[in-house]
Amino acid sequence: MGSLLKCVLKPVLNDEEIAKLYSAFDIIGEIAIIRIPEELYDKKEIIGNAILNNIKHVRSVYMQSSPVKDLYRIRELECIAGVDNPITIYKEHGCKFKLNVKSVYFSPRLSNERKRITDLVNNNETIINMFAGVGTFSIIIAKQKVCKVYSIDINEEAYKYTVENVKLNKVGDRVIPLLGNARDVIRANLINVADRVLMPLPEYAKEYINDAILALKDHGIIHYFTHIHADNKLDAINRSKEEMINIMQDYKYRVINAKVVRAVGPRLYQLVLDVEVYK
Repeated sequence: MGSLLKCVLKPVLNDEEIAKLYSAFDIIGEIAIIRIPEELYDKKEIIGNAILNNIKHVRSVYMQSSPVKDLYRIRELECIAGVDNPITIYKEHGCKFKLNVKSVYFSPRLSNERKRITDLVNNNETIINMFAGVGTFSIIIAKQKVCKVYSIDINEEAYKYTVENVKLNKVGDRVIPLLGNARDVIRANLINVADRVLMPLPEYAKEYINDAILALKDHGIIHYFTHIHADNKLDAINRSKEEMINIMQDYKYRVINAKVVRAVGPRLYQLVLDVEVYK
């Protein structure tokens, strides 16, 4: 995406301005979402229209004007080109997902990770997705495997779209959407039921690790996502394992796999650890 963005903007921005831009942007269905540094805000319409006019199927361009916030994962978006309609359909791995980019968080950059985890799931597993968003992980897994997935999110809009997406993808016999804080939902109804727990919220996974373990049967797998500051990918992996040692002192476990999912900023990486836990 970085080289594509530079190619699109070369006719309308000089080299110094292009160098200031964040290299990556997201395309979600018919919507493009870009971050623009404040010093280029006066060029935001020019940037938006260049993207709109040069990338097929994009009908709306939004600028992200705030970080992703709290458990609801809402970010402020401003339409800078095209139609101000934040609702779209995103397609991935044979599934369709309806969502509103202003009211829920969604990242197409986890596509490979969703496929990787789906391939690890065995038939007849019970899975809990603690931070499910619009049900992307949950539905992709259920579409390809015989399983039961409890798909939890605290955001009412995310829950609403999960319910709709379950119907859209015809997995109502396998995915159970649940509205609420994952901790409360697990402690009330889902103790000792899961073979596998997904924690795709790096900012809060550490705080919820005990609840994930509480949800597991005597033995199971946790997919733990985290953010790590490090000089390089190898350093990030080593530091993520050190983090796991610190938070899992009271449990018997082994890290099956630790990998960098993506870079999310200067010296900041998103990682996932596949952790086998014995209670």
